[in-house]
Amino acid sequence: MAKRIFITGIGIISAIGKDASEALESIKKAHSGVEKIQHLKTIHKGKIPLCEVKYSNAELAQMAYEGTTTKASRTTLLGVIAAKEAWRSAGSPSLGDGKTGVFSGNTVGGMDLTEHFYAEFMNDANAGDISAMRTHECADSTECIADSLGATGMVSTISTACSSSANSIMLGARMIKHGWLDRAIVGGVDALTKFTVNGFNVLQILDEQYSQPFDQNRRGLNLGEGAGFLVLESEDTAKKEHILAELVGYANSNDAYHQTASSPDGTGAYLAMKGAIEVAGIAPEAVDYINVHGTGTSNNDLSEGIAIQRIFGEKIPKFSSTKAFTGHTLGASGGIEAVFAVLALQKGLIYPNLRFKTPIEALGGGMIPETTLLENQPLRYILSNSFGFGGNTSSLVFKAYET
Repeated sequence: MAKRIFITGIGIISAIGKDASEALESIKKAHSGVEKIQHLKTIHKGKIPLCEVKYSNAELAQMAYEGTTTKASRTTLLGVIAAKEAWRSAGSPSLGDGKTGVFSGNTVGGMDLTEHFYAEFMNDANAGDISAMRTHECADSTECIADSLGATGMVSTISTACSSSANSIMLGARMIKHGWLDRAIVGGVDALTKFTVNGFNVLQILDEQYSQPFDQNRRGLNLGEGAGFLVLESEDTAKKEHILAELVGYANSNDAYHQTASSPDGTGAYLAMKGAIEVAGIAPEAVDYINVHGTGTSNNDLSEGIAIQRIFGEKIPKFSSTKAFTGHTLGASGGIEAVFAVLALQKGLIYPNLRFKTPIEALGGGMIPETTLLENQPLRYILSNSFGFGGNTSSLVFKAYET
C-alpha cells in the first residue's frame, strides 16, 4: 500500500507578509502587495508596479541568519526565511539523519548579486566582488537552505520556470512514497532581478497597472518575489499534532507548444489537472476549490480556462487567482500557492480574485472567479495549478486531514 504524504509545516514570505500569519491577514483585508518599485534598481522604476518583499537585503539577512554576516543572495535569504518557518511549524524535527531531503524550485539563482558584480566588472576589471559568481546558479540557494537547516539527505534544485516549485513538491512526495526519504522540505523561491523584469517586458506581458486575472480586460501580469515551503512527511514519521493537510494528487505534463506561450487549446493544463485528479483517486466534481495559475495574461487565462471547462464541464468549482495579491513569483509561485491551499483547508477559506470585473467572452462569459473572501467553507479537496514556459504544466491536489 502506498504511503500517505502529510504536510506538517508551512512557511512563506512574499509581498503581503514575512510569514504565514501576515500573508493570511493581508488576504483577509484584501490588501495587495502590488506597489511602486522600492528596492530593485531598474530603468522601469516609476513605470511599472512590482510585488516586492518589503525588506532590504540587510534586513532579510537579519531575519534569515540572526545577525550573522553573510554574502548570500536575496534569493537565498528569502528561501532560508520561509524554509525555517516551515521547519519550526513542523515542530523543529531533527534533519541530520540523512532521511530528510530538500527540494527547491528556482529560476534566477543569485542573479541579484551577479548583476551588480557584472556592472562593476565591466567598468573596471579589478572591481567588484567576484565571490558573487558562486551564487549565480540556482542550486546555490537550495544548498544554502539545506545547510541552514542542517539537512543531510538528498538536495536537489528544479528549474522549470513557473512550475518549478510545484515540481519540487512532486519530487519530494515521490521520494517519500518510494521509501527513499522520511521527510522532505519542498517548495521554491525567486527574487526580482533586472534580468527578470527586462525579459518579461520584452515579451510585452507586464501590466503597467494592477493586474486583473481572469478578466476580459486583463493586460498582463505583475511580477513578484518570495518563497513558499512545505514540510512533507510519511505517515510513519508524521506526528498527529503537526499534521495540517495531505498531498494526495500531483501530475506534470509537457505539451511543448511554444517557448513562452500556453497552448491555445489548453492541452498541457488539461493533462496536468486530469493526471493530478486521477492520482488523487477522486472524480472532478470532488474538487471544492481551484487556486488557478491565473497570471492575468491574455494567453494564460484563456488557455487555463479552456482546460478547466474541458475537465469540469458546466460544474466548475469555485476558483480564484491569488497572484493579484502576491504578483507572479515565477519559480516560487507553486510553493507559495501550496501554502495558501493548506491555509484554505485549515481555515475553511476561499480567496478573492482581486480586481475582477468582466468575464472572459471567449470562455462563454460564464467563468466568474470568487471576488470576495468566503469563510467557513467545508473544503475537502483543493486543486492548485502552476504552469511554466515551454508547456511545463503541473497540478497538485491537497486534501483536508482526516484520520
